[in-house]
Amino acid sequence: MGGTFNPIHYGHLLIAENAFEQFQLSEVIFMPAGNSPHKDSSQILDAQKRMDMIRLAIADNPHFSSSDYEISKEGISYTYLTIRAMKELYADDELYFIMGADSLAYFDTWRCPQEISRSSILLAAVRDGLNIEELLPIREQLWQKYGTRIGFINTPSFSVSSNIIRTRVTSHYSIRYLVPEAVRQYIKENSIYL
Repeated sequence: MGGTFNPIHYGHLLIAENAFEQFQLSEVIFMPAGNSPHKDSSQILDAQKRMDMIRLAIADNPHFSSSDYEISKEGISYTYLTIRAMKELYADDELYFIMGADSLAYFDTWRCPQEISRSSILLAAVRDGLNIEELLPIREQLWQKYGTRIGFINTPSFSVSSNIIRTRVTSHYSIRYLVPEAVRQYIKENSIYL
């Protein structure tokens, strides 16, 4: 599961757990984004702190793990290169890439979408009021164009985002029950987002 994780929160964990169950995955690997071509890096917390929070958040789940692959490499982190590297590490396994369903609308603009489609199955988390019916034409277009295999992850409605959490911390509002307690303590003890 890729993402900025700035910070990781219960929404991310719910998506990962539901993907694990619904698609009978053997493991979900949380991988914080390195230098993303789609994000303003000046707004992203230090990679090691994001990695620390991921490890704290998933510590009690035996089918979750983490990888620092993207944050430890130089240059821009493109999904196709990450999937290529994971394909080498997990040559005998089917790879799934978990993403927000909203990203499907601009998947065409990603670097090498055909390689991503050939090497993995996309699992799109439907959230924030998106309707699966509205996503079906996009799925069909991507299938026709690249052979993209897309599964939709059904998750309980839980409206939280990393941006909301950062704003709440900056405004000195509680983030209890939005992030795991260990992550909340880490943010507090390290004065993150203040």
